[in-house]
Amino acid sequence: MRRIALLAIAIGFLVPLLASAPASAQATRTWVSGVGDDANPCSRTAPCKTFACAISKTASGGEINCLDPGGFGGVTLVKPITLNCKYTIGSILVAGSPGITINTTGATDRVTLRGIQIQGINQTAVPGTIGVRIVAANAVSIEDCVITGMGQQGIADQRTAGNTKMFIRNTVISNNTGVGISAGATGANNIEVDNVSSINNLFGVAAITGNIVLVRHSVISGNGTTGIQADAGATVSVDNSAVSANGTGLNANAGANIRVSNTDIAFNGNALGGTIVSFGNNRVVGPLGGVFSGAGAPSSALGQQ
Repeated sequence: MRRIALLAIAIGFLVPLLASAPASAQATRTWVSGVGDDANPCSRTAPCKTFACAISKTASGGEINCLDPGGFGGVTLVKPITLNCKYTIGSILVAGSPGITINTTGATDRVTLRGIQIQGINQTAVPGTIGVRIVAANAVSIEDCVITGMGQQGIADQRTAGNTKMFIRNTVISNNTGVGISAGATGANNIEVDNVSSINNLFGVAAITGNIVLVRHSVISGNGTTGIQADAGATVSVDNSAVSANGTGLNANAGANIRVSNTDIAFNGNALGGTIVSFGNNRVVGPLGGVFSGAGAPSSALGQQ
C-alpha cells in the first residue's frame, strides 16, 4: 500500500509538469538547404528545404540561415524574424503570388531580409505579383537583395498602423512591371533608401501621403514613367544620387515635397515635373520640364555646381 501511495504522489507531481511542457520547442536559429528536406528539424546538420517550413520551426525573433545555394520558395512571415542568405545564394522564384509577404502582429515587430534574390519572371503568362509585400510590421530591413521580374511592384509597403519604418540598403530592384519601391503606407512612415538601384520599372520610387523617404547614394534609371514620384502630403529627399533616362526624372504633384542635392539628373524625357526644391549643387542635362525652387536654384538646365 505504501508503494502505491508513493507512486500516486509521484504521478500527481508529474502530470502538471507534462501538461505545461510545450508540444514542440522552436529553435532560435534554423537552416535551409538546396538539398534539405522539410521533414527535417531544420538544424544545421538536418536542414529543411523551404522557408515556409523553416519558419514554423523557428522561434519569434529568431533567424533562418541558408546553408548553401538553393531555391527556397515563397513565404509569409507572421512573426518577427530574419531571413539571412548573405553568404550563399538564397532564391525565391514565384508565379501568381508574392515572393515574401510580411504580416506580423506585434506593435514592435522587426523583420530583416538579407541576401535574397526574388524572381517573378514577368515575361511569362503568370508572373509573380509583388516581390516583397509588407502588410504589417513595425520595422522592415531589406539588405543585399535582388528583386526582379515581378508583374506588379518590386517592394509594396501597404502598412496602415503608422509610425513604421523601412530600410533598403545595397539592393537592386529591376524589371518590374509596376513601381520598383512603392511607399504606399497609409499611416506615418519613414523609409531610407541607401545604395539602391531601381532600374527599368514603371516608377523607380513612388510615395503617397504620410510617407517620408530619403534616397541616398542610389541610381534611379530607365523607369518608363518617372524616376521619383511624390503625391500630395509625401516628402522625398534625394542626395548624392543619379536620376537618369527616366520618362520624367523627379515629379512632385501638388502638395508634395521633393528636395534634391548633389545629384545628377540627366537624359530624362524631362528632368522635372512640378516644383522641386534644389539646394543648388545638382547637375542637370536635358530638358528641365518643371521648376526648381529654393535658394541656389539654377537659372537653366545646364548644370549647377
